[in-house]
Amino acid sequence: MSFSFAVIFIPGTKTETGMRMLQHIFLHLVCLATLTVSCTGQTINQQTMKTDTTKNNPLLCDPEEGICGIPAHNTTPGKKQNLQGQSVKVIYFTDPICSSCWGIEPQLRQLKLEYGTDISIEYRMGGLLPEWSYNSGGISKPSDVAHHWDEVSAHYDMPIDGDVWLEDPLNSSYPPSIAFKAAQLQDEEKAILFLREIREMVFLEKKNIAKWEHIATAATKVGLDAAQLKTDYEGKAKLLFEADLKLARDYGVKGFPTMFFSDAKGNTETVYGSKPYPFYETAVLKIAPQVVKKEYNTDWSHLFAHYNSLTAKEFATLSGTPRKDSESVLDALVSKGLLSKLNTKNGAIWRLKKSSGK
Repeated sequence: MSFSFAVIFIPGTKTETGMRMLQHIFLHLVCLATLTVSCTGQTINQQTMKTDTTKNNPLLCDPEEGICGIPAHNTTPGKKQNLQGQSVKVIYFTDPICSSCWGIEPQLRQLKLEYGTDISIEYRMGGLLPEWSYNSGGISKPSDVAHHWDEVSAHYDMPIDGDVWLEDPLNSSYPPSIAFKAAQLQDEEKAILFLREIREMVFLEKKNIAKWEHIATAATKVGLDAAQLKTDYEGKAKLLFEADLKLARDYGVKGFPTMFFSDAKGNTETVYGSKPYPFYETAVLKIAPQVVKKEYNTDWSHLFAHYNSLTAKEFATLSGTPRKDSESVLDALVSKGLLSKLNTKNGAIWRLKKSSGK
């Protein structure tokens, strides 16, 4: 799809103001061009939000809608709370095994680089897979998920190996979710690194992140105290996880990813599901039109210093390298001994050597 628009210069308009107006118009037109959701952000499209639990399973993520659903008993709608915070506060409802959430990592990382000084992102767990005591949407056992994850991987151009559901399947996403809440009790930034680590474990390394051994390994790798994590995991973190589930119900969340962008006055924009980057940027600019996009260094060394693991899609998105060239650029850095590469049947991830950050 393509479109064009004319630039109209109004006499007496300051250049900076005019450019900001053009930026907003362009972003809005890009959103309209996708024809998937409204860019007004006033409310979530009710047709998009509709979930038929007799036909859809939470692990059957819809690539076209870009959403992973949650069980019906977790979706009682309620009032949204007014939010306080920086220029823009984002409440991000997600789950460690949400494949659509893994699919938006490139967009989310770009948003943090360009608007990180003006937004704060609050991660909330939503409870995608409580247990296997249901049979819906063609999925009644873990092995049914394997092929679906392989298909989702191709759709998002993000490596996901569905064989974890054949080799060492998870019985629930609650244990890694509770572990994330325990990590937040120690250090918010390290908790986000921990979430990324366990996602790489399950999506690429085929590890059952519901098992404590993998949770502890991920915690240690990102600098968390694994012993303290275990204590909090068995205590306070469970209550925090229950609070997240309640908040998801209060906000009427029906699936993941769901992001609520808010200002101190309670004005809210919503981005539901996996969407192209302009949707997230537009939400920020509608809430806080005064914020300015930050220029960042796109050189590989700076990107890997900030995020020490990148997929080819992420590197292409953040560096501006054409997607068709991104893998050869990264492989050349592997040949020089600067990066390591983990291959999967559905793609690869490149990691900065001799670094423990994410």
